[in-house]
Amino acid sequence: MQPADIFARGLTKAFRDGVVAVNGFDLRVARGTVYGLIGRNGAGKTTALKLLMGLLRPDKGEAQVLGSSLWEAPPEHRQKVAYVSQSQQVPEWMSLEELGRYAAHFYAAWEPEILKQQARRWELPLRMPIAKLSGGNQRLAALAVALATRPEVLLLDEPAAGLDPVARRELNVCLVDALLRDEGCTILLSTHLLGDLERLATQVGIMDRGRIVTAGPVEDWQRTMRRVQVVFPADAPPADFAIPGAIRSRTLGPVVTALTRVDDEAQLAGVRALPGARVQIFPLTLEELFVDWFSGSPDSPLPSDEPSEPSGLADAERSIRPPDRAL
Repeated sequence: MQPADIFARGLTKAFRDGVVAVNGFDLRVARGTVYGLIGRNGAGKTTALKLLMGLLRPDKGEAQVLGSSLWEAPPEHRQKVAYVSQSQQVPEWMSLEELGRYAAHFYAAWEPEILKQQARRWELPLRMPIAKLSGGNQRLAALAVALATRPEVLLLDEPAAGLDPVARRELNVCLVDALLRDEGCTILLSTHLLGDLERLATQVGIMDRGRIVTAGPVEDWQRTMRRVQVVFPADAPPADFAIPGAIRSRTLGPVVTALTRVDDEAQLAGVRALPGARVQIFPLTLEELFVDWFSGSPDSPLPSDEPSEPSGLADAERSIRPPDRAL
């Protein structure tokens, strides 16, 4: 088994209002992996990333990045990790060039040419105050700084939010470049842009109610996850009928539709043999899988925002500069 660059076991975090944002969160991301964390709003993804980064202290459990807790790790360890938060705010009075010079003092692997390369690629002005950039370009500026640190581990929370399709494609290229460096990189990203994630990630975990409820290689999900629909000639399916391998299932009159893991279509032979039954099997994209996983489930949470805790500039500065001690 490959070494884990990111590890969490039993992480739990509740806020003062009593909302439990993360509850028994387990995660293992192997070295050199691109791991996609997906889930509905309020699933706890942002809080989980902040716990991994040492920006929040867990109530229970443990989290390690590169073998150490970032809550307690010294600056020389934390400088190996870069983080771009969902609400990323960089010092707006600085230009990107000034921000680069500032960040260079705190990262032994700082590479100014990467910052300049990203600025050219994304057409970011180096000397204009960041406050004058659009919201999307401010996010790109934060991403450019994160990449220029040449991190061993990169944590991204909705990195492509607000970016146009061209910028999103360029971002994906940059992440692939980071993976292909001689020293490599491990990437954990949370995103709702599942089409992009499907092309980039090697592993995906679905998060619900503060924990990962299922995870696996993207290629396995693409190969085995199917929407199976069975139509019966009568007004209703036979009593106690169930589609083998079904994860989520719903019945409407004589039609039974299920999100199903189909390792071998032979597992549906018994269904096909039922008198008059018509069986249809549909492949699923990652986005369709996500929608089918939560749609129509009485147990799925309602969309809501995650509990808010202070982030803002202090959060951004932590991602750019490892402080002398834990917050």
